Amino acid sequence: MAKPIKNRYDFVILFDVENGNPNGDPDAGNVPRFDPETNYGIVTDVCLKRKIRDYVETVKEDAPGYRIYIKSGVPLNRSDAEAYAYLGLDSKSVKERKKDDPTLDIQVRDFMCENFYDIRTFGAVMTTFMKDSLNCGQVRGPVQLGFARSIEPIYPQEVTITRLAVTTEEDAATKNNTMGYKYIVPYALYRAEGYVSANLARKTTGFGEEDLELLWDAIVNMFENDRSAGRGKMAVRQLIIFKHASELGNAPSYKLFDTVTVTRKDPVSPLPARSYRDYDVEIDREAVPEGVEVIVRG
Repeated sequence: MAKPIKNRYDFVILFDVENGNPNGDPDAGNVPRFDPETNYGIVTDVCLKRKIRDYVETVKEDAPGYRIYIKSGVPLNRSDAEAYAYLGLDSKSVKERKKDDPTLDIQVRDFMCENFYDIRTFGAVMTTFMKDSLNCGQVRGPVQLGFARSIEPIYPQEVTITRLAVTTEEDAATKNNTMGYKYIVPYALYRAEGYVSANLARKTTGFGEEDLELLWDAIVNMFENDRSAGRGKMAVRQLIIFKHASELGNAPSYKLFDTVTVTRKDPVSPLPARSYRDYDVEIDREAVPEGVEVIVRG
């Protein structure tokens, strides 16, 4: 396992969407998620982590140490079984083995962290409460993301679409096409905030410098290989990184986040924003405490 990172990081992601649905709500007919009290748009942390996982899987192609644990079509127990097989365990004998070797849980955890990038990064719950299921424990990852929130309220639009085809033979006799709909956000700029704990990297997963560099690349490019008609045009506009000089940090996260402000260039314009160029992004570097370095990507 590579040496874990030695510095704490906080970061801000600014990304936008144009004529697309950045994160539909399955409980509301796939309407773009929003805060019903303020109409500010929301993109969940789970959605953003999915983009990061997909980017890593695309560029690394299951290279040793960079496989993805949470992925479509692969049961979690299938991946868990690899750790058991490596250590010569099975679900029936593991309890007896643990009595003889109290470090067995740590060995299982370390195997999963070494082999799966997303466990090493975000952590994972590798416990299923089923008969004879495998238990690889729980890991709290050093990288955490909050929900993204739009800079201004969003107003999703329902767009009716037609398809020049019909589904059944019965429809063919009476219809020439079928109707449907999808929701879009004409334009919105979102802001997400995240954290990287060097302390947790050292104590639990071994998240290292190469992992960190891959994380930054994945964030900047997370929409570039994830295009779809439903998501429209999405792009990460800026990644603002605050690098602390120490493992535990040199300033509270909120103070660093407060130095990044996003405002409309024309605050009195009656027209809604329709471009990233409608906003000013400023970093108050003088307000950044000593011991913290500002790095901007994108």
